[in-house]
This record gives sequence, structure tokens and C-alpha cells, in this order.
Amino acid sequence: MILLSVSNIKKVYGEKVIFDDIAFSIDSNEKIGIIGVNGTGKSSLLKIMAGLEVPDQGEVITSNELVIEYLPQNPYFDEKSTVLEQVFKGTSPIMKVLREYERVAQQLEKDLMNEKLQKELMDLSGQMDAQGAWQLESEAKAILTQLGINDFEQKVANLSGGQRKKIALAGALIRPCNLLILDEPTNHLDNDTIDYLENMLKTKKCALAMVTHDRYFLERVTNRIIELDQGKVYRYEGNYEAFLEKKMLREQIEERQREKDASLYKQELEWMHKGVEARRTKQKARQERFYELEERMGGNNKQTMEIALGTSRLGKKIIELKDVSKTFDGKCVIKEFTYTVVRGDRIGIVGNNGMGKSTLLNLIAEKFTPDTGSVAIGDTVKIGYYTQESKDMNMKLRVIDYIKEKAEQVKLADGTMVSAGKMLEKFLFPPILQYSPIEKLSGGEKRRLYLLSVLMEDINVLLLDEPTNDLDIYTLQILEDFIDNFNGPVIAVSHDRYFLDRIADKIFAYEGEGQIVYTPGNYSDYHARKMQEAEVMEVKKEKVATSKKEKVNMAGPKLKFTFKEQKEYEQIDSVIEALEEKIQSLEADMVTNSTHFAKLQELTEEKEKVEEELMFQMERWEYLNELAERIKNQ
Repeated sequence: MILLSVSNIKKVYGEKVIFDDIAFSIDSNEKIGIIGVNGTGKSSLLKIMAGLEVPDQGEVITSNELVIEYLPQNPYFDEKSTVLEQVFKGTSPIMKVLREYERVAQQLEKDLMNEKLQKELMDLSGQMDAQGAWQLESEAKAILTQLGINDFEQKVANLSGGQRKKIALAGALIRPCNLLILDEPTNHLDNDTIDYLENMLKTKKCALAMVTHDRYFLERVTNRIIELDQGKVYRYEGNYEAFLEKKMLREQIEERQREKDASLYKQELEWMHKGVEARRTKQKARQERFYELEERMGGNNKQTMEIALGTSRLGKKIIELKDVSKTFDGKCVIKEFTYTVVRGDRIGIVGNNGMGKSTLLNLIAEKFTPDTGSVAIGDTVKIGYYTQESKDMNMKLRVIDYIKEKAEQVKLADGTMVSAGKMLEKFLFPPILQYSPIEKLSGGEKRRLYLLSVLMEDINVLLLDEPTNDLDIYTLQILEDFIDNFNGPVIAVSHDRYFLDRIADKIFAYEGEGQIVYTPGNYSDYHARKMQEAEVMEVKKEKVATSKKEKVNMAGPKLKFTFKEQKEYEQIDSVIEALEEKIQSLEADMVTNSTHFAKLQELTEEKEKVEEELMFQMERWEYLNELAERIKNQ
């Protein structure tokens, strides 16, 4: 069933056409990811779909059964409401009764003998029964608990930004709807929360339309991609990997068409240059076709954001952290951490929100000083620091003037010099936009401009604090390519699993009480280690339980294998050998597909499962052989 149709809509801001004549529909079983460069109108499109904005042309046609739940990037919060009251915001009858029930129940806790409140609560309980609201309340509390929110009566005013984002998500997930619209739902969330949200959305029985830069999220949740590109819309069936393949095919077809157009344009240009008398004898329609061809040729000149800058010399001593500790408000966020940064480092920093990940970057950037220990910076080190806030942006400045403050021109890796204006063009800021005030840019365009300003400085060490928040996928791809060619260490705090798999070869994981644990490899390698540790702990618990049971039964009947254990004991050596061979085969496939990231992720997940099975079988081998020895010796 079609829930919503966008019919030939157009949106203009000032003189800028955001998108024009775009059309598509959303079916009840579709989970759609909307992608595009910052400034192409993704958030505006979501607002139009949600009925919060009106298109300048065209219309949005909705089904009579459509119920929309919309979560913006920056949702409104009632500072005076409790967590549950905020979650139960909404105008549907079931939300109203839930909200009212929680309010009265909270008042009654403070005045247990109030007969009026008791009667009111009884009436509301009946309404809750009639509307089936009890299950919804239970689900809301379960979701909040999974998201790490346990105090349901806490005031919103006392919550951190990350906690607020979580209760906004919980509200969007719990409120009844058949079309859920989400704008950058993974921004500012830690990896555990993103994993939970991913699983929720995969199984949630409603249509989904979302804007997100998280490529693993798109890969695992969506079954359709809508791309906004130069004011037009392109539709692709399948997930993110399918989108990449089909987009490449589309661009190859477009490139062949451009080549044909260029050849035809050359012929027609020669004819047009033959003079007025010659043209009079030709069809007027041919002249019109020439002008159409010329316009099409001009529209096909896509800008590129590819960038490879030169870097200043970096000496042998870079950054040395020795026994560094830092505490805020009695909470230790870094405890006795030691590490020496080397030239080729590509370090990803992970951990739950509020654990102090940004603190490590601020210590390296000398914005903080350690409580104990030392941070030594080499004499040749020039740090570029991309922060979450970008506080130094003067919104009144024109785009070109802001960049010129950083550098009038920069040296590329090949030694050539490029002006600030040309660099802006490479970062998709055309000349007309370069003379606009920064305040006129979209949020994503501002972040892209800020990223360019950091990269244009004469740096040889790059620090990135949550770079994937608010940046589009295309800018992230350029940043990843820049990091590949950057001749210095890169240290990035990020919750974006794809980004960390793409750039990191070391992971610093915050695991509580100031402990930072080093793991070689990318994020998937770190995650596999965590899964293995959890599996080992579970096996140990089972062994302890088995050991206790065996001690109790020591005086009992004679030990022997069960029929199932006997079969398992006879076959387990060959089972283990097959699993080891499977892991070797998968590792070889991973090397072959090292640049095919979607396939690489699939192989990594399969390897994790096989390694978990191998760990289990090794534990069973140990148990069965111990039992065989005891049976032999009894």
C-alpha cells in the first residue's frame, strides 16, 4: 500500500533552487535511506514529507491511513517534563492517556491518601485497558532501559545532550505510526546505542524514511536508496551496496552520453560557425537542438572534492604521553595512560558517551593539561584539530573571506599552488556561493567549510572529534581519501563504524574508570575481540557450573560418556580442523576484497561467527578430553 507520494515538487530558498520536479512514493513495507551532498535539501525534503513545510510547486499526496512520526536533528524538549512525559509527547489518544496516567501516578506517590487522585487514577487505568496502553508503557520503559536511561522521573532539564537524543529516539520508536521519518538518527550516539537502534529499525513494522551518513546503518537497515543530486532525484532498489553498484552503472552511462554529446556538439558548432547565410538554409529546429545540447553540456560539468595537499616536515619526535591522568568533578576519565605517537598512526577512539574520549584529543592539542603525567609535543608538530563545535566561525563573514583567513593559497602534494577560491570550488562551493555569508549555509555546508579550513592549514598531525556528525557521505569519502594520502598521524574520535573500519589500524577503547585499552586493527577487529571475550566469560561460567555439579556427583554412579558426548568426542578434532581451514579461507577472501568494503564487512561478520564457533569447540574439546581422562583413570 502506498502511504505517501511526492509529486513534482520544487523548493527554493532565496535565489537558490534546492530541488526541482522530484517525484517518488513510499510503500508500507519500504525502508528508505535518503542521501546527497550537504545543501541538496535532504532535511527540507523530510520536513515537506512530514507536513511541516510546503513545497513551492507540486504536492504531497497521502493515504487516509497515514500516521507519521517525525524525529528532527534537533528535537524540541520540554525542560519541565520528566523522561516518560517527554517520551509520551504526541496528540494521539493513546499518548494522551499515557501522559495523563504518568502525571497522576507521580502526584499520587507524593500524596497516597488523596481520594480524588485515587479515583482519577482508577479512571485512567480503565482508559489504559480500553486502548491497550499498558503494553506501550512497558515497551517504552524497556527501550529507555536498553538505551541506558533508568530514571524515568528525572527532569529533562537535568539530562545531557546524549541522554536527550536517546529519549527523543525512544519517543519516536514507541509512538504508533506507519511511517517513521528520521533525520540523522545516529548523530551523537555511541556504538552500542547505534547497534540497538539498527536492530529495532530492521524489525519495526512500519515504513521508514531517513537521512543518515552512517553507511553500515544504510547497508543493514534499508531496502531502497533515494539520492538527491544537483536538484534531481534518483531511485535505487536495494541497500547501500546495491546503491553503489547501480550508481556506478548510471554514471558510466551518463559519461558515455557526455562523450556522444561532446562529439555532436563539435559538429554542430562547426555548422553554426559557417555564417548567417548558411544557417538560413537550415532548419530552425536544428538551431534549437544545438542550444539545448549546449545547455546540457554545461549542466554536466560536475565539481569534484578530491584533494591532496602538501604537508610540512615532521621530525622524529611527534607526541609522547606518559602516565597521563585526568579527572573531572571527581570522575577519572583517563588513568595512567602512556603512548608514543608515530608518523603512520591511524588511531580510532571509541567508547560510550561521557567517558572522556574528547578529553584525550584536548590533552594532545594542549587545550587541557593532565592532572598527573606529561604530554610532550615535538618541535616540528603542527596540529590541525577538527572539533565538534567549530566555535571560531564568524557567521557574518563571507565564505571566501573565512577561508582566506586560513590561507590565501595552499600547496598541493605535487607542488602546485591553488587559490582559496579554487579550493572552495573543489569542496563544492561554486563562485556564487563563495560570496554568501556563512550564516546562509546549511548546517552540513558549514561543517564542510570548517573541515576545509582545518585541512588548509599547514598541518602534519590531524585530530578529528566526531567528524562524521553532520557531514554527508560524499564529503566523508573525500576525507577518507585525504587521510590515505596524509603524511602524518591521524587520531579520530568517532562512533561511525564504517569510517573507523576504513581509516583506523589501531583502536583506543574507553572501557570504564579511566582505562583505555589498545587493540590493533580497525573497529570490526575490536568488536570481534569484545565478542570473543564475552563468549569466553560465558564458557567459564558454564565450566564453573559444570564443575560444581561434578563435585556433587563424585560419590555417585561411575563416570561415562553419554551417547551424544561419545559422538562429539569422536568427531571434535575434525570439526576444529574444518573451522580453522574456514577461517584461513575467509582471511584470504578478505585480502582479495580489501577495497570492496561492503563485501569486506560481510566476510568480517562471517569470520567473527566462525571464530566464535571455534572458541566454543575448543572449550568443548578441553572438557571432553578431561572427561575422557577421568573415565580412563577411575
